[in-house]
Amino acid sequence: MHRPASSSPDEEPLITEPLGSRYSHPKPNDHLHGAYLIFFLLGIGSLLPWNFFITAKHYWMYKLQNCSGPAGQGVSDLQDFFESYVSIASTVPSLLCLVGNFLLVNRVPASVRILSSLFVMLAVFLVITVLVKVDTSAWTTAFFALTMACVAVVSSSSTVFTSSIFGLSSLFPMKNLQALNSGQAMGGTISAIASMIDLAAAADVTDSALAYFLTADIFIVICIMVYLLLPRLEYSRYYMSSLKESPAQTTLQPGSSTADEAEPGGTTNTSFLAKSTCIPPLRPILQKTALLGFCLFYIFFISIIVFPSLSSNIESVSKSSGSPWSTKYFVPLTSFLLYNFADWCGRQITAWIQVPGPRSKLLPVLVLLRTIFLPLFILSNYQPRAHIQMVVFNRDVYPVVFTALLGLSNGYLGTLVIIYGPKIVPKELAEAAGVVMTFYVVLGLAVGSACSVLVVHLM
Repeated sequence: MHRPASSSPDEEPLITEPLGSRYSHPKPNDHLHGAYLIFFLLGIGSLLPWNFFITAKHYWMYKLQNCSGPAGQGVSDLQDFFESYVSIASTVPSLLCLVGNFLLVNRVPASVRILSSLFVMLAVFLVITVLVKVDTSAWTTAFFALTMACVAVVSSSSTVFTSSIFGLSSLFPMKNLQALNSGQAMGGTISAIASMIDLAAAADVTDSALAYFLTADIFIVICIMVYLLLPRLEYSRYYMSSLKESPAQTTLQPGSSTADEAEPGGTTNTSFLAKSTCIPPLRPILQKTALLGFCLFYIFFISIIVFPSLSSNIESVSKSSGSPWSTKYFVPLTSFLLYNFADWCGRQITAWIQVPGPRSKLLPVLVLLRTIFLPLFILSNYQPRAHIQMVVFNRDVYPVVFTALLGLSNGYLGTLVIIYGPKIVPKELAEAAGVVMTFYVVLGLAVGSACSVLVVHLM
């Protein structure tokens, strides 16, 4: 359905196809939606390591239950604040790696960055898989330190992979960018479902975790295979052909269509595109994406404070009944599975609805309104709580509704902002803009992770 030409820019849909005036042959079709499926699978793989770490909570609690220290106090602390420690260990190194990845955009080919990060993730996850069957009860604290080191390495590699594949997808039509974002949320849903199956089927927690992490190993291998397949598709070669020319060496000719590829109604500064440099020009990207960057930062800042540090510690009010629902399945279902499924639904909706637009004043208002989730979750049945004793929302339905809204808003608003970013800059800077938008995400996660530790301690 086409909108009338008189529509305001905020109501107009994003460019669905990159303009093809620079190419000498007709645009091919995505046969059998091959590229779309590949980006969807790569999206799943980009966040799968993180999701498998946080959803295997029962395994980590089992591994950290023993301690050689007095009264087990040290490991009790590790158990209570495990999610917060994981958040910090994953996001702070990721922030540094993201800066490095931006500097390497024009120096190291995307294929090298993507494949090397996948192989590093695979190697570390194999170590984690082996440790499942190793008795670590005599060195619990050392095991925790090793786990945090693995989290840091895997998360850093995942960040390089995610930002690189996101930058690559920015060269494609918007539907492929949406597929990547939708796949990221599906990765969380898959990991939550796998955790539920393992929890229900395996009597021994180590057998459950072994099958769980082997699933992650296999999927990383699948990501390597489908990425190697991507450039073999005619559809992909057509859009990836622009990578053959370094963006830093691209100069705009009179009548170039680059201005048309920027945001409708926007202006294109040709001077910075003509400069020869190995590092993409950061200032014009930041100027174009400043408001969207703040929105993206704040979306993930709020989300990481609540999920999983707060949400996964909200217990069923009927836990004392001893029923499997209230003791065994409440947290995996109402926290991990529900959040990730709602997040996926929110991202999928952006395939059909893109409102509000990139310059709408309503967008930052909706983003700021998500602050309300903090008191909503704090006043639910979070346990244990030492300082804030008041529980206002003392029925199980409340955290279910809150978690669904948190995931839905995170998926929808976050995906909107992410896909807007590379489309409001000139095409030559799309890949670098994709990396910058990922930087805003990781920055929000890093700051939010630090704040989540403070919030949990205040509880």
